[in-house]
Amino acid sequence: MNTKPQKNTPRNTPRNTREPAKTKDRILTYLKQDGPQEAPELAARLNITDMAVRQHLYELQDQELVAPITRPRPKGRPGKAWSLTEKANRHFPDSHADFALGLIQSIRTAFGEEGMNRLLDLRAEEQTAEYRRQLEKQPTLRERLDHLARIRSREGYMAEVLPAEKEGEYLLVENHCPVCEAARECSGICARELLVFRQVLGAEVEIKRMEHIIEGARRCAYLVRPARNRPPK
Repeated sequence: MNTKPQKNTPRNTPRNTREPAKTKDRILTYLKQDGPQEAPELAARLNITDMAVRQHLYELQDQELVAPITRPRPKGRPGKAWSLTEKANRHFPDSHADFALGLIQSIRTAFGEEGMNRLLDLRAEEQTAEYRRQLEKQPTLRERLDHLARIRSREGYMAEVLPAEKEGEYLLVENHCPVCEAARECSGICARELLVFRQVLGAEVEIKRMEHIIEGARRCAYLVRPARNRPPK
């Protein structure tokens, strides 16, 4: 019997078809967390060539997940950066948006706006108690914020703590809102969120929302600083 050695053709060569998808996932995550970026910035973070990252960006653009924008530079011609589109939000957790919207409408039909507010108040009380329990051993404001950001990230908010312009002040940033569609339908969700943060961080801290996804911002950002005449530990 005359047998010939098998050629390593594309048909029988194993390929990791998931690798390009992983790279695109990372690009979307970087743009979500850090805002618009230019191709060389992304290439450096991904440890791939500028040409390779541009190929991924063009494919994501074809899927309507990213779009190019102009970024001014101190000198020379403006740069070309890439940002996420509204459609890209579907790539990130949405906490079952359709179910949440339907539930909100059903609650309003059954119990009215007063019943809706009572349920939101109860949820805020439960959330406040749970956050306090997890933060009670954190002695400083920065440590409490870092721990709160980790909790919120586990809940899908992609949260982080950044230094603000003034020393001793911080930005609590949420790069994603997993309940965005529900919050658009029911503004009380965002109002309770701010209330929860204030109650959890304590009276010695002031917190103010500076950016809001619902109002068209890329992220939600809260300025956190010591209350006047009452510095935190």
